[in-house]
Amino acid sequence: MALIVQKYGGTSVADPERMRNVARHVAETRKAGHHLVVVVSAMGKATDNLLQLAHQVSQNPPSREMDMLLTTGERISMSLLCMALHDVGIDAVSFTGSQVGIITDTVHGKAKILEVKGDRVRAAIGEGKVAVVAGFQGISTAKEITTLGRGGSDTTAVALAAALQADSCEIYTDVTGVFTADPRVVPQARKIGVLQFDEMLEMAGAGSKVLALRSVEFARNHDVPIHVRSSFTWEEGTWVVGRHHERMKNMEEPVISGVVQDASEAKITVHSVPDRPGVSAALFEALANANINVDMIVQNTSTAGTTDISFTVPKADVATAEPIVANLAKEIAAGGVNHDNDIAKISLVGAGMKTSPGIAAKMFRVLADNDVNIEMISTSTIRVSVVVRSANMQKAVQALHTAFNLDSGTDYSAPLPERK
Repeated sequence: MALIVQKYGGTSVADPERMRNVARHVAETRKAGHHLVVVVSAMGKATDNLLQLAHQVSQNPPSREMDMLLTTGERISMSLLCMALHDVGIDAVSFTGSQVGIITDTVHGKAKILEVKGDRVRAAIGEGKVAVVAGFQGISTAKEITTLGRGGSDTTAVALAAALQADSCEIYTDVTGVFTADPRVVPQARKIGVLQFDEMLEMAGAGSKVLALRSVEFARNHDVPIHVRSSFTWEEGTWVVGRHHERMKNMEEPVISGVVQDASEAKITVHSVPDRPGVSAALFEALANANINVDMIVQNTSTAGTTDISFTVPKADVATAEPIVANLAKEIAAGGVNHDNDIAKISLVGAGMKTSPGIAAKMFRVLADNDVNIEMISTSTIRVSVVVRSANMQKAVQALHTAFNLDSGTDYSAPLPERK
């Protein structure tokens, strides 16, 4: 008898019929003899609607009150799912993040989980009940309600799985697994059977929206196997596991596992920065103190004692980042500051890249042959990322997917989710 944590995303519980469908699936899993903890997101676009509502009543809603508002979405889902479960004969009990003891830091809107107590969930499981937990939320060390940011329900599920030492964590979503590329962009993208944690980390960090980055970090740190699958077909999906997991036995590491695109970032450039020690530290410390995540950084060669520094941040953070950067530019007597929203990041990810020279060179050649100019480059041992014009994103992704022999030969035929 296994202990399984199942997480259902917003599209999986978007309306009463889908909610009942999830209840039937939970009932089947329970009747197979497994202990179950279920984590739910808010229904459909509930979170977006709440955000819109907040901005209709306030130009600048306080972050504490935003968290109080947004956590209601998951509370609605958890209670409705418990009602649906009772209708199919399953004894279930719902819990908020604070009731479960998901302890976070004090950063509203982007809180990080510090500890999961989980006593009430263990008690419910011990009584033979299904515990249904509201995702995306916790309670801070200052006893305030907090939210975990976009994708926070994935993080809730994996953190619970780690704390409860679950056998696996199933992430149910509107796609049938992790693909070699976004099927909306590359119709011949293939579903990947098994990925290593490090590969999934790089894909999530590069912009893949299937799993939240922090949930994968949690899974790797606590060795929690993740199974990404569809709540509409229930077919076998993609397993994300450690490199020594039994599913990795006798498997060759693919040179390239996927091509990932991300159009959610903007590039900020600070011109004529004095080339002296401490300037970069001051700039990026100020951004870190504002909880702004900087991705790629490029510093040009010094000319006449000054240099240009370019870096990428989420578009949502540009309004916060620009005044910080502009103030610092004045303090250090730098030149102007500008931002560019019309960029896209494209990444190749694959564990086999470590032992296969020439991947970056081939990538650059393919882009050159397709008349795509590269503006920034970033690499790790198993990833190569470039920044290009957003208008060239689709052409570049399709060309790279074909050039690295990832095309399946047939177009993806399952229904595709709406773009978020």
